[in-house]
Formats: sequence, C-alpha cells, structure tokens
Amino acid sequence: MNSDSLKQRARDLLAQAGVAIDGPDPTDLRVHHEGFYARVFAHGTLGLGESYMDGWWDAADLAGFFTRVLRANLDDALTTIDTLLAHLKARLINVQRGAHAWEVGRRHYDLGNDLFAAMLGKRLVYSCGYWARAQDLDQAQEDKLDLICRKLNLKPGQRVLDVGCGWGEALKFAAERYGVAGVGITVSAEQAAYSRELCAGLPIEIRLQDYREVDERFDAVLSVGMFEHVGAKNHRAWFEMARRCVIDDGLVLLHSIGSHATVTRPDPWIDRYIFPNSLIPNASQVAHALEGLFVVEDWHNFGADYDLTLQAWRANFDAAWPALHGRYDERFRRMWLFYLSCSAAIFRSRRDQLWQLTLSPRGVMGGFRVPR
Repeated sequence: MNSDSLKQRARDLLAQAGVAIDGPDPTDLRVHHEGFYARVFAHGTLGLGESYMDGWWDAADLAGFFTRVLRANLDDALTTIDTLLAHLKARLINVQRGAHAWEVGRRHYDLGNDLFAAMLGKRLVYSCGYWARAQDLDQAQEDKLDLICRKLNLKPGQRVLDVGCGWGEALKFAAERYGVAGVGITVSAEQAAYSRELCAGLPIEIRLQDYREVDERFDAVLSVGMFEHVGAKNHRAWFEMARRCVIDDGLVLLHSIGSHATVTRPDPWIDRYIFPNSLIPNASQVAHALEGLFVVEDWHNFGADYDLTLQAWRANFDAAWPALHGRYDERFRRMWLFYLSCSAAIFRSRRDQLWQLTLSPRGVMGGFRVPR
C-alpha cells in the first residue's frame, strides 16, 4: 500500500472509535510524520508506542484517545508479526524463571528512586489506591494499606510475609499501625536498599530473594502488585509457596491486576519498554492455580480506581519533570507518558481489573466477613 492508502485505512479504522486525524477534539490524533501509518500497520502497538516516543504523533488527551481505541477494540486490527512473536515467546518459554525473574527488577524497578518518589506521592506505593472515600492519592494509598491489614485481620505480635515488597511501605504501615513483624522480599536491588532504610528500627527484614526460595511459616502473607510478573506457567508455584508459608489458620491477601478475557501474550511495547516478561493473569488461570490449596473468602474488584491512581501519577510526573529531565531525556518522558496514559485507558475502558483476593487454607470457621 502507498502512503495515501495507508492514511485512508487509518482514517477509516479510527472513525470506528470516533477519532479523527488532525481533527479538533483533544482525543484526535495530530500526525507529524508521514511514516507513522506504515510503522503502525507494520508493527502494531509496538510501532504505535515507538512512533510516539520519537515524536511522530500526539494527542492532547492521550488517555482519552486510548480509551476510545480500546472501547472500539481497534487493537484487534493491529495484529502483526511482533504480536505473534510475543504470543509464541509467552507460550513456549517460561520467561519468569531463573535469571529472567530478576530482569523486571533491573530494567524497571531499578530505574531510579528519584523518579518513583516524584511520581508516587507521600508513600512509595506502586499499585492501585483505594478511592472509596479518598479525595487524593496519598489518602487513597493509606486507605489501601489499611484495607489490606484489616482484610488480613492483623494483630500485634504476628509475623507477616510481603511477597514483592516494593519499597517497604506496606510492611512499615503494618508494623507501625498493627504491631506486626515481617519479612519482605523483592527482586529489585534499589527497592531492597530503600526498604531497609525506610524500615530501620522496626522488626522488619528485607531480602533480595525470589519467591520460590521462601520456606518458613508466617501468620499472614500479602502480595501487592507482584503477581503480574509471575506468569501463567508459574501461578501454581506461587500459590504453593503461599500455602507453604502461611499457618493453617492464617490468611493470604493477593492484590493484582487481572483480566476478564483470555490472556495469551504480553503487549509487545509494554514487554520491551516497561515490564519485561510480565503477563496479566485472567480469572480462570487464578482459580485453577489455587484449586485444592485455598478457600476464596473474598474476590474484590475495584479496577476503576486504577484510572484515578494513574491520573494522579501522571500529574505528579508532569509537575516533577523540570527536576527530572537532567537525568531522563525527552524520549524517556514520552515513553513514560505513553505508559501512564495507555494504562489509565485500560482501566477506564474496563479492559483490565484490579483484584484483591482474600484466601484461607482451610476456610474460616463460621465464615469471614471481609472488610471493605
């Protein structure tokens, strides 16, 4: 196809989502490079993301643009060889084992604590806030941490395992507010160093450790925003670890992004630039993996709250950019904006969900009315 034919094909496709090229609305595309059309049709979402990083196109309301595209399922029309390769990689290779399990720590979570501190707010909590009563990001994150502690029914003197502890904020909150001790594990050296400093003086141990290596007992196990890096081939191993590590009368809280659709591949752009070797779980995968190991006491979905969280992160990132740009270049800024805006649209369009599962090994006698 020549350039004009590709441009007309793009116009026709985008019209299905109510998006125009060089139109007047903030969700319309402004195309700055005529090679944009060939690049996107050749490489799908990878080409879309890379061309944005290179400044080939813009949209005033980037999240709004993506929301329209996703609600119209236009991404299904952009299946390319890159999509197929991502599918085959996820299907044939266990890319979340061994050295691969540490790659996301090096390439994403070790980017720089200055970046995440500027973006995430008062607490370095890199997961969906709970906005049921909150009016701002900091309160939403505190409410989320408190919700987790209440769901786990934490009591003073208990010992807690945090699988994928991030920068240590959840353990610090649980220790200070609920009087528990704990162990946190992470695959990020930067996170581990920060967590140890943050939790100094508290009965908390931070380890640079793969979850498969943990084999000791705790009163409760929590995991927030880590399960997305486990991969379907390892879901059962994750739940076996959780069952091995929680006492018979204890509780497990799993906080994870999830999909209601069949998930067979990562997005090629996200896999290359943001979260290597990661894959969003779907409900059937999770349910199958925990069979015979846990009773599901509660399955809570507040995925729409992630849109609010991501909007707040974007606002913080924009405000902090003058102080950050000395270390991060313009291409990184556009990469990060694409990531935050596309992610917000995924939750706004209800493509992905945010789940908190509360699990017990044998079922709580008389039932457990899980807090909200």
